Order: sequence, then structure tokens, then C-alpha cells
Amino acid sequence: MADLLRRGLEWLERERVKHATRPVDYVRAGESVRVRATVGKTVFELAGEYGVAERTETRDFLVLARELVLGGVQTTPKRGDQVRERQGDKVFVYEVMAPGKEPEWRYSDLYRHTLRIHTKQVGVEDAP
Repeated sequence: MADLLRRGLEWLERERVKHATRPVDYVRAGESVRVRATVGKTVFELAGEYGVAERTETRDFLVLARELVLGGVQTTPKRGDQVRERQGDKVFVYEVMAPGKEPEWRYSDLYRHTLRIHTKQVGVEDAP
């Protein structure tokens, strides 16, 4: 019998991409690719100085791993890359990063189809 869980998760991913994404530009060292992203967030809780817990929130972009292709090669996110999201007449610029020693991305599903990319806003520009 076919793997029902896998088939169900693949169907859910197709529906997410069809109905809950927006185009964003993923940029690394002058190269860019337009990907379809679902916007989310992650709240990290890290132990700060003197044992005081610090909460930090990232803006996350969920994208299909197969769409993140730079220079003709499928790649994974790297700290310092940018995600550029247009909203009306503004472009919001986010840098790929995560607090502390947390990884800047992770797979969002069991089958490694979707990347969850953690970012922080670093700027706003007028849209061209």
C-alpha cells in the first residue's frame, strides 16, 4: 500500500502553494530567484545574561526546496542572504538569520520538500 501520510502531506503542500503564498525574491551575492512563499513566524526563547530568558521573533518564509535555485543549482539558505518582499509601493528587505546559535533554516516537513527560512527585517525601500 502507498504511503498515505506522504501522499496526504504532498497534497497539503500543493494546496499551501496554490492558496497561501506570495512571490518574494531570494537574493545571494547579486543572484536572485523569485519563489512562492508562505509567511510565518517563529518565537525563540534563549537564556540571556544572568539566566534571564529573552524572547525573539523571526519572520519566516516557507518555500519549496526545489524552487530555491541560484546559478542553476538547487541550494539551501545561508546566513546573510536576503528575502525581498514587495507590499504595495514598498519593498521590505529581510536578512536570513536566527538568534544565538539557532540554525537560520530548517525543513518544515518530514520529506524535506519545504524550507522554513528564519529572517529579520533590515530595511524598507521604495518599490521600483
